[in-house]
Amino acid sequence: MSIFVMTLARHIIEQERKFPQATGAFTKLISDIALAAKVISHHVNRAGLVDIIGSIDNQNVFGEQQQKLDVFANEALIRSLRFGGTLCAMASEENEDYIAISDEFPRGKYICVFDPLDGSSNIDVNVSIGTIFSIFRRTSPDESPVTKEDLLQPGYSQVAAGYVVYGSSTMLVYTTGTGVHGFTLDPSYGSFILSHPKIKTPRKGAIYSVNEGNYNLWDKNVQQYVNWAKRSESGMKSRYIGSLVADFHRNLLKGGIFLYPGDLKNAKGKLRLLYEANPLAFIIEQAGGRASNGKERIMNVQPMELHERTPLIIGSKDDVTVAEEFFQGKHQG
Repeated sequence: MSIFVMTLARHIIEQERKFPQATGAFTKLISDIALAAKVISHHVNRAGLVDIIGSIDNQNVFGEQQQKLDVFANEALIRSLRFGGTLCAMASEENEDYIAISDEFPRGKYICVFDPLDGSSNIDVNVSIGTIFSIFRRTSPDESPVTKEDLLQPGYSQVAAGYVVYGSSTMLVYTTGTGVHGFTLDPSYGSFILSHPKIKTPRKGAIYSVNEGNYNLWDKNVQQYVNWAKRSESGMKSRYIGSLVADFHRNLLKGGIFLYPGDLKNAKGKLRLLYEANPLAFIIEQAGGRASNGKERIMNVQPMELHERTPLIIGSKDDVTVAEEFFQGKHQG
């Protein structure tokens, strides 16, 4: 009896066949990301056995303490993507400036931005962490030099987005605008295998995820929403891991809402628009949910800086709508 296995590579090729003009470059790009994810996953799983956990005596350009695994994951993605011939530029949350593909390497038409290791401070305590990525097509002429403006595209211009969660298993979830699909890394095959086809998030969930340690820093509208969510009549319960990818992944599958609002310390929020909010917004919308900054759709925001920050409300459609009403002072609970 034969068993049909749908691998990530085969799935992308089948999707690409629907577009006669496809060249195969996009398939190669996703394959390069998947290869880096396998390498990162291998080292995450061995983190307790090798000298790769903990911080290093260095901060990134934003004053954040870097973890050893941050540096490793960033280099793994850059190396995998630089030599692939599918990109003209990339940008990482860990690097101050974008990285243009130099003339010594083959260049393509795509741009990839990524958070190489979201939640990496949790690796020391064996909590799930992840990688987030977003892909755009270059809008300026191919023969012209790449500029920062090529990377500052709004979320609705994404051609693909995804994340990898390194947990009890390693799972890659991605969308190209035709639904959301999840693939689990099978060590026996050495491949990502389709395990969650056509993911749809519930219209209404029962989970709210927010760092309530920031309660006293929030404005009254945010406080009122959380106070309402705590009450039994809301039908909600608190679940917060503190790793964006892990919290988002759970809520995507089970329904619910993740919030990281602005506060007195971070008026513009803490999450990055390009590297975190936009790709997850693309995924949640394709799964039937919503993503907002409290005032407007996340993917309508025009980025002005590579590392621009934003408040984020993301999850099940009805839950995000209610939270927006509270944030805008239209709902008093």
